[in-house]
Amino acid sequence: MTNPVAAVVGAGLAGSEAAWQLAERNVVVHLYDMKPEKKTPAHHSDQFAELVCSNSFRGERLSSAVGLLKEEMRRLGSLIMYWADRTRVPAGDALAVDRSSFSEGITQALRSHPNIILHEEEITSIPDGPVIVATGPLTSPALAESIQRLPGLRTLNFYDAAAPIVMRDSLDETKMFRLSRYGRGNDYLNCPMTEAEYNFFIDALLNAETAVIHGFEESGVFEGCMPIESMARRGRMVPAFGPMKPVGLRNPRTGKEPFAVVQLRQDDTHETMYNIVGFQTRLKFPEQRRVFGLIPGLEHAAFARYGVMHRNTFLNSPGFLNERYEMIQRPLCYFAGQMTGVEGYVESAGSGLYAGWSLAEQLHGRTPVTLPAHTAIGAMGKYIAAPNPRFQPMNCTFGIIDPLPAIPGMKKIRDKKQRYEAISERSLQTINSLTGKTGGIG
Repeated sequence: MTNPVAAVVGAGLAGSEAAWQLAERNVVVHLYDMKPEKKTPAHHSDQFAELVCSNSFRGERLSSAVGLLKEEMRRLGSLIMYWADRTRVPAGDALAVDRSSFSEGITQALRSHPNIILHEEEITSIPDGPVIVATGPLTSPALAESIQRLPGLRTLNFYDAAAPIVMRDSLDETKMFRLSRYGRGNDYLNCPMTEAEYNFFIDALLNAETAVIHGFEESGVFEGCMPIESMARRGRMVPAFGPMKPVGLRNPRTGKEPFAVVQLRQDDTHETMYNIVGFQTRLKFPEQRRVFGLIPGLEHAAFARYGVMHRNTFLNSPGFLNERYEMIQRPLCYFAGQMTGVEGYVESAGSGLYAGWSLAEQLHGRTPVTLPAHTAIGAMGKYIAAPNPRFQPMNCTFGIIDPLPAIPGMKKIRDKKQRYEAISERSLQTINSLTGKTGGIG
């Protein structure tokens, strides 16, 4: 019997995961990606699943929603999580990876899979037949125009910002201290600031020249990836309560928490590059050297990559997609990744896993599993599909996962960490009941 055939457009995290899930379930996949002939402004590598904004997959603990999401994906045979675990670098309670090794592993896995046929070309319209469109927040203008003509859809644009990366050997570590927040390891380099240093930095940030982005509006910046200068414009102390917050970072030299702190996170396996955590920016490159050079320890920093601002596109998914990311008015046409309104690397890959799994089930004549909203993957699907007149991209949080039901005679779990762990345990029991029906790696 001939295996069914499907197309996947885009080989970012969502598309790579979707293609793998299909291929592992005996579907012949035609995987289309416009690299290496053409790249978006934010991409530099020829590899698949390129990480652009950060190398961090965020928290690992089951008391965090994204930690739960990652564990669900591992148990469901995720290619992205397999290579994230194999290429991880120290990052305290977070999962961070060596960007290059991560993408290389995924690229090789897809290129060598017998059920995957690669096409290095740009797709300008949605292919006929079963398809998963996962072209990401930087969808090419031609394809975006084609998508925008789909019935009942409104395509929304906003802008994303990527943080700069500095070379470790150019840093003055005598002005820094190594520690993870709340003493959970020592995987971060911390640049402490006094109140005077902080105010001087904020003044320079507010007066720095930014790159002009066509169509950019301050109100269009997504909250989860806001440029550091946009935060400062909202209020001088906003960065100090955001990426520059000193909470849980006691300076061993003084025994006190600094007024503010800038954290640097390892960006590669060899520890030669560090990411300036939370410092997404659209400052011009010379301004980045000048202003970020005011941070203690970064006076002579050499930039491996400057922060950049780029266009980001997402769909008005409610009423357009169902909770398995399938187009309501065109069965067997799926979307996946950040363009659906999930925000973040792990969330994008999770949507690709769900879409690939669901489409494979349909192509084999079976009814796809609809994951309940008490799982992280199911909750994300429900979020993008539920009616919402103010729909905006969303990270995976416990706020979108169904809470624990009230049980007569039992007290509600007051401790937040314990409550979240109980929610995670319930979810993983559901996922465990499905693992016999799903593929895996290795």
